[in-house]
Amino acid sequence: MRQSSLVVVANRLPINDNVALDGACEWRRSPGGLVSALHPLLRHTPATWVGWAGGTGPAPTLPDVDGVRMHTVPLTGDDLRDHYEGFANATLWPIYHDAVEQPEHHRRWWDAYQRVNQRFAEATAQVAEDGAVVWVQDYHLQLVPGLLRALRPDLRIGFFLHVPFPPPELFMQLPRRAELLRGMLGADLVGFQRAQAAHNFAQLVTKVLGLPATDRRIAVGDRMVRIGAFPVSIDTNEMAALASRPEVADRARRLRHDLGSPDHVILSVDRMDYTKGIEQRLKAYSELLEGGHVKVRDTVLVQVAVPSRERVGQYQILRDRVEREVGRINGEFGRVGEPAIHYLTQPFDRTELAALYRVADVMAVTPLRDGMNLVAKEYVAARVDDAGALLLSEFAGAAAELPQAYLVNPHDLEGLKQGLLAALRAEPADVRTRMQAMRAHLRVHDIRAWARSYLSTLDQSGSLLTRLGG
Repeated sequence: MRQSSLVVVANRLPINDNVALDGACEWRRSPGGLVSALHPLLRHTPATWVGWAGGTGPAPTLPDVDGVRMHTVPLTGDDLRDHYEGFANATLWPIYHDAVEQPEHHRRWWDAYQRVNQRFAEATAQVAEDGAVVWVQDYHLQLVPGLLRALRPDLRIGFFLHVPFPPPELFMQLPRRAELLRGMLGADLVGFQRAQAAHNFAQLVTKVLGLPATDRRIAVGDRMVRIGAFPVSIDTNEMAALASRPEVADRARRLRHDLGSPDHVILSVDRMDYTKGIEQRLKAYSELLEGGHVKVRDTVLVQVAVPSRERVGQYQILRDRVEREVGRINGEFGRVGEPAIHYLTQPFDRTELAALYRVADVMAVTPLRDGMNLVAKEYVAARVDDAGALLLSEFAGAAAELPQAYLVNPHDLEGLKQGLLAALRAEPADVRTRMQAMRAHLRVHDIRAWARSYLSTLDQSGSLLTRLGG
């Protein structure tokens, strides 16, 4: 079995679900997310990605993708129900997102979470060469660092949490809080999106496990585990180059025409998730229409809401509520051929997404809670014309890096409405100044800077970064 010196471990493999007849696979790219973050790095690096291929049953054998070896981990139907849909997304996800929805606790879910994490750890131990760097990703696999260290103490193990890490009073609700913390402490470096998350983690390690900790280091026996903030980013140059293509600019012009050539286009691109603030955004827009502050003929809202976790009951209920509200708003304020909201649930390829970014006068990114939100950064990178206003939630990690955005509290309906109006009515000079500042930040703090920062901290020898061209 071929072994690798860099191993990325994540819940999903970064490939499309359908393998072509010739056996070829492609990277599965979605708005924002882990794959968009790591794809630019790994396509130039000999590495292995350990993850689930989708579906249940025996693990399929998949070809390499852009030189990256795909090592599949099988999941059964019970694993999918109890680990992924259960403990990961109905217990941890709501806790980590400020308990926007009530978390559920079931003992069989925890059993499945342990079982699947053990399977991932064993698969990783098989493919990692002696002294390899292993980079474990996100909340689905919080036990893997500790389990992997027990199997392969020679490895250099990193763990990165892409979602928020909650304050102690929320995390303490978890019945298995100590086991989760110990699992993460199996890593040599635990990375978070925000410094506050690292602080929360240090507080919990001291409170729950009694370990001496600062916001930078935690003593675990004879080991020192480092912690810190490493805000994830995007391939800024790639998005800017894509958005600059003549065919993308032409597509943006056609899209505006197809939308009725309005004065203003508002765009939102989200996964269908209760953390994304979709319902609050629709309510605010509805009230602006009702109050006559915006008119359908002059302003349109394009809401892209890509379905996710459709077998989880909370998400089915959310989708029904969103679709009812869109129907109500269109029925009340739309006209024949002029809907108030263009509601789309299909995923878009990168070219179409770049065109949507180019046509949007206002990009509304208003999650109730988000670890980072790469869609906000993609929009900024795509605005090569230095136009476009970013309306951004204070509770998205990106807000700390993009303070020039029009920042809003999505829980405050009046504030959300006023923020939206401010973005719509802003002077072009103000919009340009803000966008130029955000673009300048992203040119420096791009995906490669994120990877270099994290991996140089994890792999102090520097040998991995040398191989990465860093």
